[in-house]
Amino acid sequence: MTQPSPDRLAHALLEAARRAGAEAADALVIADRSVNVDIRGGALEQAERSESTDLGLRVLMGRRQACVSASDPRDETLTAMAERAVAMAREAPEDPFAGLAEPVQLSDRRDAQGLDLADPSDEPAPEALQDAAARAEAAALAVEGVTQVQSASAAYGRREMHLAATNGFSGGYARTDHGLSCVAIAGEGLGMERDYDADGRIHGADLRDAAEIGATAGRRAVARLNPRRPKTGAYPVVFDERIASSLIGHLLAAANGTAVARGASWLRDAEGSAVLPADLSLIEDPHRPRVQGSRPFDAEGLPTARRAIVEGGTLTGFTLDLATARKLGRAPTGNAARGLSSPPAPSNWNVALTQSDLSQADLLREMGTGLLVTSMIGATINPNTGDYSRGASGFWVENGEIAWPVNECTVAGTLREMLASLRPANDARPWLSRVVPSLLVEGLTIAGE
Repeated sequence: MTQPSPDRLAHALLEAARRAGAEAADALVIADRSVNVDIRGGALEQAERSESTDLGLRVLMGRRQACVSASDPRDETLTAMAERAVAMAREAPEDPFAGLAEPVQLSDRRDAQGLDLADPSDEPAPEALQDAAARAEAAALAVEGVTQVQSASAAYGRREMHLAATNGFSGGYARTDHGLSCVAIAGEGLGMERDYDADGRIHGADLRDAAEIGATAGRRAVARLNPRRPKTGAYPVVFDERIASSLIGHLLAAANGTAVARGASWLRDAEGSAVLPADLSLIEDPHRPRVQGSRPFDAEGLPTARRAIVEGGTLTGFTLDLATARKLGRAPTGNAARGLSSPPAPSNWNVALTQSDLSQADLLREMGTGLLVTSMIGATINPNTGDYSRGASGFWVENGEIAWPVNECTVAGTLREMLASLRPANDARPWLSRVVPSLLVEGLTIAGE
């Protein structure tokens, strides 16, 4: 039996909510289809195909709201969802900031035309995914020093979503994802080290070659063999491009309207103040074609738009959905995201940090002696003060050149000071949702031996 389209299901949910007595409502329906293939030892280890249709309904009774979700699109389920949501909303505490957008606030764009978010080519056959994963594994094993491949995986997914609300909004679009990854292990026994490489694109034709991904994973794993712990002290640190976006992620989290509205942000009083060096800007652009973070409208039906979160080093404002905008007395920024069983909350789309004309090698030479961080584990971040501490591994640098691999150390500092001293390279991958290059940060505390 053919499933109803996400469009029809979303409107059917709204009609069920009206019949149940809802004063206002919005419905989100997501239809997913995915294929995942894992290779190990040259043989197929696991192949999985899944298809699902998930439904989310938010009902508002005055300023009281409730959310319910289900994965059964039958009419009786829609009716039960609506009745349950109305009953829950009537008993929920009042939220003076809850509510749908006004019709004049809604986006005129109701689809993703021009953003190229869905690959028009046929879904890849499982055999093609298996072959790609096998080629990645073989390339990793061909690297001298690699003893095994922990995993080699290829995946494809297609998602269709539709959002509809009683304020008149109705819009949706499809998105595809192609992925390929490989995790290689070098050495033996207690001396084993591992590293990875991966790629994810909207269009399969844009994926990097499987052999390149496997070989890169292998070389990275071998380079980590025989690590040491550095001496404890204060040193400059270069964050490799693979993990540099985490620093910008902490800035984005602190500028999120939810954290600011709760008073739990070290940037709560920083609007209009310098948070990055004066020659750096952080630009959000949700309309970049073929990029996973792009979207024509947000989860409340508001238009998305390019904006400068940081311009010339200065924080221009916060990331807001409707509720946090109302609470802070601001205009929403079109950044609402939501799950199927939760109300909207602020989230960022595509962001890009200003790059320089320096390579990572140039940054290492400028650093002289210090740490190149290529991976991090754990995190202790104080949201109120910005105090920062994370486990790190990578490579020790002396006289501007990589000297030996590093493991089991901790990097600590204060985010406000760290971000104020950033020096970017020019090696960011332009197809990522967060385009952030390698970053040099001065004066961090490294806890090692």
